[in-house]
Amino acid sequence: MPLRFIFRLGAVLGTLYLFFGGRRRRIARRNIELCFSDLSRKERSKLLRENFKESGIGLLESLIPWLNPDRDLKKHFEITGLDHLKSALSKNKGVILIGAHFTSIDICCQPLSELESVAVIYRKNKNPVWEDLQTLGRLNFFDHVIDRGDMRKTLRHLKSGKIIWYAPDQDYGIRHSVFAPFFGIQAATITATERIASSNSSPVLCFSVKRDNKRRKWSLVFDKEITNFPAKSSFESAKILNNALEKIIKECPEQYLWMHRRFKTRPPGEISLY
Repeated sequence: MPLRFIFRLGAVLGTLYLFFGGRRRRIARRNIELCFSDLSRKERSKLLRENFKESGIGLLESLIPWLNPDRDLKKHFEITGLDHLKSALSKNKGVILIGAHFTSIDICCQPLSELESVAVIYRKNKNPVWEDLQTLGRLNFFDHVIDRGDMRKTLRHLKSGKIIWYAPDQDYGIRHSVFAPFFGIQAATITATERIASSNSSPVLCFSVKRDNKRRKWSLVFDKEITNFPAKSSFESAKILNNALEKIIKECPEQYLWMHRRFKTRPPGEISLY
């Protein structure tokens, strides 16, 4: 399909899901309400509508690298901050790329894999069809697709001087997590990034992918290495990561995955936010 058709059809599908996906709509609306309390109700409603359109586009968009990996989209990618990645790689400690669950998270498989040797850390999906689709689709481009619990394989990849890429912005429960502010709300934040970075003294960089619907292009941005990381405590490390992720999300909030219950786990004594 031409990209313009994918974008238009995806926006239609996303709009339909806004009306028929009641549970996900309620979760996304609540997250936007919590994280953007300074916006008016009208502004939050607009953000919700745009978010579902972007999610629909993202769903169809992901099928390009997963099902048609030979399709050449090079001219549609713009990469900035590559010097930050090269500087980090020159330390020969591997590199940890952290990102957020943007709706365009998988379209970058092709350009990212052509830069360096990359392994992706992910969470297994309970649906076997979707699990095979995303795993085999990503293996078209990346060296490894590593389960988030396989610390040994992750460290082995880093110690060989290569890159791991994952998004630590979801709520995986209280185990191996600490509560740190995310958009001003205490959120269960996994400590895996701190543990991995400490084990190999690997530099940590923030990486983001954003979609330009009008120009039908994607921007890949590598930020500078996060300094003073890991911090003196797991809380401070989690706070640093959440701040970095919050910054890139605010740049394009309509393209973030607000359908996830990011604040599902609450500190002892707090009631559910959902």
